[in-house]
Amino acid sequence: MEANILSQFKDLGLGMVLALSACGSGIGAGVAGMSAIGAWKKNYSQNKAASFMLVAFVGAPLTQTIYGMIVMNKLFELAAKGLYCWGIGAFAGLAIGLSAYWQGMCAASACDAMGETNKGFGNYLVVLGMTETVALFVMAFTLGILGKLAGTM
Repeated sequence: MEANILSQFKDLGLGMVLALSACGSGIGAGVAGMSAIGAWKKNYSQNKAASFMLVAFVGAPLTQTIYGMIVMNKLFELAAKGLYCWGIGAFAGLAIGLSAYWQGMCAASACDAMGETNKGFGNYLVVLGMTETVALFVMAFTLGILGKLAGTM
């Protein structure tokens, strides 16, 4: 491929890792948020106290956007040296985004359960932490791969 065609797409991997991780975060937080609102509505309609702690469940998927940004920054360093890692950016972003999506789905279930019983907050956080771990692994392993690629240049 011609060099100028490659340079037109040099930021594709950067954009994809951030966009895909942010999309997963947005969808995950949205799903959890809808469930939190439903739990609060149920509590209010029964004249029960509504737990503000459900906000922690709603916000849990947002951290994956930060992980995408960290990977994006490393990809930026490599792109500045002429190494364009589109595939790594796309697949890392997809994996991080899916982790956020499923974390949001787990958070939605946690909102429903906590809204019903007002118990189990710590247990629910453990499950959210386990789904978050997937995104952390992807970020760490991707940074390791990118570090090795940078070392070969």
